[in-house]
Amino acid sequence: MGNGSTRREPTVESALPRLMGILNVTPDSFFDGGRHDGSSQSCARVDALIAEGADLIDIGGESTRPGAAPVAASVQIERIDPALRHALARGATVSVDTAAPEVAAHALRLGAQIINDVSCLANPALAEVVAAHRATLILMHARGSMTEMRGFSQYPDHGYHDVVEDVRREWREGRDRALAAGVVNENVWFDPGLGFSKNARQSLALLARLDEFLSEGVPIVLGASRKSFIAEVDGSSPGDRLGGSIAACLLATKLGASVLRVHDVRTTRQALLLDAAAAAVRRVASDSASSDSASSDSASSASPARSGVTGV
Repeated sequence: MGNGSTRREPTVESALPRLMGILNVTPDSFFDGGRHDGSSQSCARVDALIAEGADLIDIGGESTRPGAAPVAASVQIERIDPALRHALARGATVSVDTAAPEVAAHALRLGAQIINDVSCLANPALAEVVAAHRATLILMHARGSMTEMRGFSQYPDHGYHDVVEDVRREWREGRDRALAAGVVNENVWFDPGLGFSKNARQSLALLARLDEFLSEGVPIVLGASRKSFIAEVDGSSPGDRLGGSIAACLLATKLGASVLRVHDVRTTRQALLLDAAAAAVRRVASDSASSDSASSDSASSASPARSGVTGV
């Protein structure tokens, strides 16, 4: 999918998840709000993400932090347009983070290929736009809008009976709305929505059991980067959660994630490459040991037979 600067040639790295670099063109996102909300800053961020090795670039013009106010479609378009056009001109595969059909239509007309919906398709008209452009829809599990979320990782423990099965069931309801609107099944990707109407323990459970969603048969997208559930282990602020973010990405990779949505592309990519290189060394060593063992067993079982023939 996609072409140009963000496409990787077939290598060992091709087996790794695709890295989706985050570009929030907003004044109030939880980690990077205000850093890239000007035209020159957002375009520079596009260039940096491409240089760091991002496979996809996810551009959003509306904050989804708890309590954030809705942003009009016209304002979202105004915010994202310079970076969107620049990324497409650079040959990047672009995703646009929006739940607004008008924003999605604008982005897809320009050449974006993916719409990243954090509302679990609260507005089915969004899927109609995606279907009309034969684009991909990332459907993230959520309950209600960000304005209704009480705070970072604040949700009652009794809010889910079994968080994996409840998320699966509710996500399928959104997927079915997308299919009814004309989006083909393979173009609806799954995101469990860590931190969205979930407390830290619920988000961690979704991460730890991520492989249970492989049975849905669609790519799994995981956005754990800098999120508040990481602070459950050490009380860290967003700026000090890089280690936890990378640990989540490494675990998600082992559990079958196809796309990792991250702020820190270069460092995440380095960690994934080193982990893959170490795994490759272990496989070679294991194969060699198995081959030596098989040869030894064969020689041992063959020796008595030859002795018997010789003794006849």
